[in-house]
Amino acid sequence: MKIGFIGLGNMGAPMALNLAKASHQIIGYDISAEIPTKVIKANSILECVKDADIVITMLPNGEILKKVATEAIHMMMRNSIFLDCSTVDVESSREVAKLAINSNIGALDAPVSGGIGGAEAGTLTFMVGGEEKYFNLARELFDIMGQKAVLCGPSGSGQAAKICNNMILGATMIATCEAFALADKLNLSRDKMYDVVSTSSGYSWSMNAYCPAPGIGPKSPSDNNYVPGFSSALMLKDLLLSQQAAKLVDADTPIGEKATELYKKFVEQEGGAHKDFSAMLKRFEKRGYKQ
Repeated sequence: MKIGFIGLGNMGAPMALNLAKASHQIIGYDISAEIPTKVIKANSILECVKDADIVITMLPNGEILKKVATEAIHMMMRNSIFLDCSTVDVESSREVAKLAINSNIGALDAPVSGGIGGAEAGTLTFMVGGEEKYFNLARELFDIMGQKAVLCGPSGSGQAAKICNNMILGATMIATCEAFALADKLNLSRDKMYDVVSTSSGYSWSMNAYCPAPGIGPKSPSDNNYVPGFSSALMLKDLLLSQQAAKLVDADTPIGEKATELYKKFVEQEGGAHKDFSAMLKRFEKRGYKQ
C-alpha cells in the first residue's frame, strides 16, 4: 500500500518504520520531528496524503487532529481510509469521522496501548472504532504494528475503550505504589510483598508486568530511573480525557477523579512530568498519613 503518515514523534516514528520494513511505501510528514530512514519525507500535508490508500495520524490532541484532518481529508482519494491512532477526546474523534464520511473517505479511530516499547517492537494493541469493512481493509497494517486489534464499535468507540482502559491503569498504579510505600513502613520486604501479591488477589498489570519498585519483577522503567515508557504527563492527559468524557455523559467516576487529581499534582507541582507514570511510587515514599 501507499501510506501517508502524519505525526512522527516517539510513537509515530517506530510505527511508520515497521510499516516501511514490511515493504509498504510510507510518505511521512511532521512539522518538527526527524523523518525515520526508509520513510519518504513529505514537505506538506498535500504531498503526504496525495494518492495514499491509507493516511495514518498520530497527533498530540483533539484540536491538532481536527486541524490536520480538515486539511488532509479534502485532498485524499475517495474511498481511501483516514486512520487516526492518536489518543484524543471522543467528540473530536467523532467530528473527524463525520468529516471523512461526508467526503466519501473511510474513518477509523484506533488509539494504541503499549507505549514506545510496543511501538518499536510492533506489539501494540489497537482499540478501533469505525465500520467493519474499513477495519478489515486496515487489518494487515494493525498486524504489522501490533499484536492485537479489537473493533470496539462505531466511530469514537476506540477512544472510549482507550480512556476506560487508562483510567483503570492510572488508578491501579496509584494503588500499587501506595501498597509498596505502606509495606516499607510496615517493614515488609518488597520482594516478599511482590511474591505474595503477584500470585494472589491483588495481582494486576501494574504489579506483575510494570512493577513500580526497582529490582522487583520483570524489567520496567523503575529499573532505569523511571525514564518514561509511558510518561506521567501522558497519563494525566488520558485521565483528564476520562473525566471530560464522564462529565459529558454524566458518569460517576470518583476513583478516576481522584487519580486525575493525584497525577495533576505529581506532574505540575512535584516534578513528575518527565518521569514514567510508575514514578508515583517516589511520591508516596516521601509522604506521611494524610500529608
